[in-house]
Amino acid sequence: MLWHVLLLWFPAKRYSHLHPTLTPVGCSARIWAHLVIFSFLFRSLDNLICGNWHLIDFPAQVVEGSLLNSLLSIKQGLNMFIIEDKGGAIAIMCASLFFLGTWPAVLTLLERRGRLPQHTYLDYSITNLLAAVLIALTFGQLGDAKHNMPNFFTQLSQDNWPSVMFAMAGGVVLSVGNLSTQYAWAYVGLSVTEVISSSMVVVIGTTLNYFLDNRINRAEILFTGVACFLVAVILGSAVHASNAADNEKKLSESTNTYKLGTDGGTERGKQVIDKDAPKDMENGASAECDTKAEAGTAEYLIELEERRSIKVFGSSTFIGLGIVFFSGVCFSLFSPAINLATNDQWHTLKDGVPHLVVYTAFFYFSISCFVVGIGLNILFLYRPMAGVPKSSFKAYLNDWEGRQWALLAGFLCGFGNGFQFMGGQAAGYAAADAVQALPLVSTFWGILLFGEYRKSSKKTYTLLVFMLLMFIAAVATLMASAGHRSTK
Repeated sequence: MLWHVLLLWFPAKRYSHLHPTLTPVGCSARIWAHLVIFSFLFRSLDNLICGNWHLIDFPAQVVEGSLLNSLLSIKQGLNMFIIEDKGGAIAIMCASLFFLGTWPAVLTLLERRGRLPQHTYLDYSITNLLAAVLIALTFGQLGDAKHNMPNFFTQLSQDNWPSVMFAMAGGVVLSVGNLSTQYAWAYVGLSVTEVISSSMVVVIGTTLNYFLDNRINRAEILFTGVACFLVAVILGSAVHASNAADNEKKLSESTNTYKLGTDGGTERGKQVIDKDAPKDMENGASAECDTKAEAGTAEYLIELEERRSIKVFGSSTFIGLGIVFFSGVCFSLFSPAINLATNDQWHTLKDGVPHLVVYTAFFYFSISCFVVGIGLNILFLYRPMAGVPKSSFKAYLNDWEGRQWALLAGFLCGFGNGFQFMGGQAAGYAAADAVQALPLVSTFWGILLFGEYRKSSKKTYTLLVFMLLMFIAAVATLMASAGHRSTK
């Protein structure tokens, strides 16, 4: 049984004064309370998976006798988890940076293996919402409420709809932005997409958050970081132009008969694998192909074009860049929207109504993300864009290839966004925009997983190094500008 794992013996500080006959010796009251609560959750999940619906209930040995009283008294000693110090805020923002830089690489991996983006994004949307629910039910519900910070369930019934609408508006623009980048990755690559869009977030979003937060961040340090991002976006554009020129040169020198079609499509020569041949989804190559082309070569670029779901050869670079800049504008607005939802700077709430706690705001934010993402991608199943093949909801349900990776991407993005908001609520949302330096992570994955910039020119490598250095400087300065928001 899964839930038995959670009842292992933990050596910890003794709390023998709290029902010593019921709390295990050597186990703290806090740990014991959480173990019992989560053991119930995991036992219920285990029964659900096994089909034992009638067993989804508290076991008799938990609810009988004084153990229930023990749990209630222990819970009174717990408080809602809120980050209140700068060090904790910086730590959780670093975790957010890693998560938000990794999930785009996972989705890009699936697109390059040929999985339809509509199928991927539908899976992603499910776990992205689930991450918000888990955060709300744990951080936002377990423990007693603090002054002017009600628990999650309490806030669901309060008259806080103006703040709820701000949170949901943020979810709408983020969902549209994420959907846009899903197609932009194919046109201009993972690294450049993240560089341009995230830099726009920092320039626009950070400026808005700085003034919304009543300037709690140190301006001279904060805007130095913003300047670093401006330089990074210029270098990112130069990297893309140089790398595109390198790829064009590789294709022109290739002996393969692959060439661009006159209508912007692609024409294949006899040496290129048949895209209708069975594909091995684990390595992204045709089952009939005995060898894979070396990353960075013209043959690699051609094989990639054949198996990916979004065809980009012959397409205008301006289409990809246009999608990237549109997504950047969307991304610039979601963090200020959450800022308004949690701090009510425009005084839209009635007197006496508490501000939305960050966990509740994130829940509503994710609800709108889910609705927009699911709705648009079901539409795109039947009316696709960017040359993606048509599909159907039945085909989506039957497409299990790579589904686990899409679900993982949703969790990574969900927890990354949640951690960003938690850090922003503690140290200022302007400083939390440092997590938008995710090209530091996504470029690493782009090189490691996809062979981006492999066999490129020295000029491209030089520009790439300077771009990454500017991002490192930007992250350091933005986090150094972190302030402190009082929760009293």
